[in-house]
Amino acid sequence: MKMKIARGTLAIILPLALAFLLSFAACTESKMHVNEKRLQVAFSRSHLKGKKLQPAKAGDKEAVLSSNRTEKGSMTNTWCIAKPSTNNDKLLHNVEYSCGEANVDCRSIQLGGTCFHPNNAVSHASFAMNLFYQDSGKHPWNCDFNGTGLIVSDNPSFGLCQYPA
Repeated sequence: MKMKIARGTLAIILPLALAFLLSFAACTESKMHVNEKRLQVAFSRSHLKGKKLQPAKAGDKEAVLSSNRTEKGSMTNTWCIAKPSTNNDKLLHNVEYSCGEANVDCRSIQLGGTCFHPNNAVSHASFAMNLFYQDSGKHPWNCDFNGTGLIVSDNPSFGLCQYPA
């Protein structure tokens, strides 16, 4: 009698446990997919014209996909810039972190450098974060900086300040 009860209980618990595990795995996969899509968002160059950043539309020919390929399949350059809404403390931390890496040369954002002006945290952080991003392999996670970086497909260089691609 006890054996029949144990088998019956096992017959009920085992499918429930399997269903729970499968739903947990599906939920985790769904969250990973959403986070990957967030990293793939490309922004237009409108911030250089004093306008608010706009997300690239799905139909844009140069929308950046996760493999650095445009929708037509050709390679495109990408850059990493700082989100303009990020507070200065976080941006300065990004500059310190990026410029502390061995292959990252931040002399351009120092006084007298070609990218010193405009002398503000967003500009300096954008340049330093891009140097780190380029040196580290241009993976989406190399531009995350705890959610303060953006990957763009339009070259943010201006005047004598040239952002490496």
